[in-house]
Amino acid sequence: MASRGLGQIGAGSAAVSHESFLRHKSYRWLKIATLLCLVSLVAYIFADVQPRPNGGSWLGYTLGTIGALLILWLTLLGVRKRAMTPGRWSLKAWTSAHVYLGLSLIIVATLHTGFQFGWNVHTLAYALMMLVIISGIYGISVYALLPGELSDNRVEMTKPQMIEAVRKVDQQLQISAQPLAIEDSELVLASVDTDPFKAGLFRRLSGHYPNCGNRRALREMRRRLTTATGEEADNLETIVGLLERKELALSRIRRHLRIRAMLEVWLYVHVPVTFALIAALLAHIISVFFYW
Repeated sequence: MASRGLGQIGAGSAAVSHESFLRHKSYRWLKIATLLCLVSLVAYIFADVQPRPNGGSWLGYTLGTIGALLILWLTLLGVRKRAMTPGRWSLKAWTSAHVYLGLSLIIVATLHTGFQFGWNVHTLAYALMMLVIISGIYGISVYALLPGELSDNRVEMTKPQMIEAVRKVDQQLQISAQPLAIEDSELVLASVDTDPFKAGLFRRLSGHYPNCGNRRALREMRRRLTTATGEEADNLETIVGLLERKELALSRIRRHLRIRAMLEVWLYVHVPVTFALIAALLAHIISVFFYW
């Protein structure tokens, strides 16, 4: 009985430790965020604001204050990540709150505006906030879907092992290219010098490498193999086989880089736009109180 009890406890602990931040504490922060949205909606519907609800009414100031405080608090996640602590305010709980309360801003901030938009700093702050939220939704989506795809692509190989696979083929290519004609040998050796990691962000995201030395050498060696005979044909066939192996290894590496880039690219939007949002929010608040 004792060992069975310990086993059940261990299984329960494992289940808790692997609980997604989205499901943290049975969706506690989703429920809190939903309640906040419902209260805001009810207040907006039944508030007696004349001539119509707007950001300058008591309701607008209330919702605006809630929204501004939420935005400032949400930006603290980056600071919070530097302190790993368990418990009620663990990083998982904080991240869960960050996601759901961040989504609740769509309702809270929109009701704060009273659906009045224009070419001004107030609408700019709102637009930046929506851009931050949309980029955050993208980030959540890719982190939910792509890690498994990244693992499948690696086929139980680590990144250094994938690099080592390419290096070994390169060594064989350098040896096998020696009997070739000078022009062919230079073409093959040029493919050896190709750095699979020397690519910008957009190249990695697209997965398109039009100037790939290996692909160019493979295409040319296949063409020459069709007219070669005897020992030359044997040498070219060996080269083509090695280039094909390298092409598969490079494809795996580039797919790895593409998935990694997709996991990281949203931060190039999310973080800078968040700082822009804070600046616009301060301008919004200052201008409101200056003209109040």
